[in-house]
Amino acid sequence: MTQIRLHSPALNSEIEVNRIISSLQGEAGGPTLIFLAGIHGNEPAGVFALHRVMNFIKEKHVPLSGNIYCLAGNLKALKRNARFISEDMNRIWTRGRIDLLPETPEEAESEEIAEQVEVYNQIREILKTHPGPFYFFDIHTTSSETLPFLTVNDSLLNRAFISQYPIPVILGIEEYLNGPILSYINELGYVAFGFEAGQHDDLASIENAEAFTLLSMVFTGALKQEDIDYHHFYDMLAKTAGDVRHVYEIYFRYLIKPEAKFEMEPGFFNFQRIHKNQLVARNNGHEIRAKTNGRIFLPLYQSQGTDGFFAIRRIKRFFLNLSTKMRKHRLDRVLVWLPGISWLDDKRSALVINRNIARFLAKQLLHLLGYRSIEKSEKYLLAYNRESEARKQDYDQANWYERIYDSV
Repeated sequence: MTQIRLHSPALNSEIEVNRIISSLQGEAGGPTLIFLAGIHGNEPAGVFALHRVMNFIKEKHVPLSGNIYCLAGNLKALKRNARFISEDMNRIWTRGRIDLLPETPEEAESEEIAEQVEVYNQIREILKTHPGPFYFFDIHTTSSETLPFLTVNDSLLNRAFISQYPIPVILGIEEYLNGPILSYINELGYVAFGFEAGQHDDLASIENAEAFTLLSMVFTGALKQEDIDYHHFYDMLAKTAGDVRHVYEIYFRYLIKPEAKFEMEPGFFNFQRIHKNQLVARNNGHEIRAKTNGRIFLPLYQSQGTDGFFAIRRIKRFFLNLSTKMRKHRLDRVLVWLPGISWLDDKRSALVINRNIARFLAKQLLHLLGYRSIEKSEKYLLAYNRESEARKQDYDQANWYERIYDSV
């Protein structure tokens, strides 16, 4: 098994890292938690945070219910402190590419595919070994200054669980990113979402990731509040949110084309307000200005990456409540009464929409009904709904499950 030595300038320390950073088995009957960090190799903060939290639980003999696994994502890229070697490991978890995965890393055509095979096989082994319920958490950091936030595929199951955290939420990122690992996990029906802890090299990012990890263990029922300094960690994250503790959605992405010379204007940070016509970036020397008022999200201040920046806006609670009611009553079934719209299969996992019809079908309506992941062909759109895949029955005994039809 590959092992690397990882250095943290923020902590001024080094650790030995394997694919399984650490694992713990507690009392039977509890949940199984899978934490992933370092799927981007220039984001080691989560790896250090998981290492520290697991050592804390072991050294303090904190009572544990269930199982915890902490996995390192892209070991080769982590060793080089690079986002990736050949291709972004968080963009290769599509249905088609999963179906073509080789059985062993030695058969892989690139470094990232070899890493993916190991992570995929490890996740499958965990799912086969334990009864669940399963929770997946993917820890990241950003190239720009940021406060901590959650990125969540838009299902009522995910919404219910993440409503326990006191930080901002970005819904529906799956509409803009093709092939992230969380979308693959959500397609399996499990609770799965991402946590952005802060800027890559900031000590606070490690501390935020530690707080997030311990709170997640409490929220799932793996740990009890009274066995850790729960209120310290909760307040620690809550204080970072300030006046932006809301739910947001992405409405614009600036995609960088190959070989383009993209440069963000200096000084932007996540959730910063931007105004119509404000200069945001330059691409091949041409000015890029904001088309509307909004907030900046994930401005790119590193050499690798194809997403220049996103723009986000707050989702009002009225629309969150409305979408909950519409999904609860499965009003998406009405759409197939329209000409040019049909179900993809008997499971009703996706809508097949004639693109001539799509011109008259408001994107906001699809969002309300839970359709954010959309694939395009010349004649059709495939719109996927996370609600049909969600394993609600796996979580219906959890304390947070009663929020399933409440808004975040």
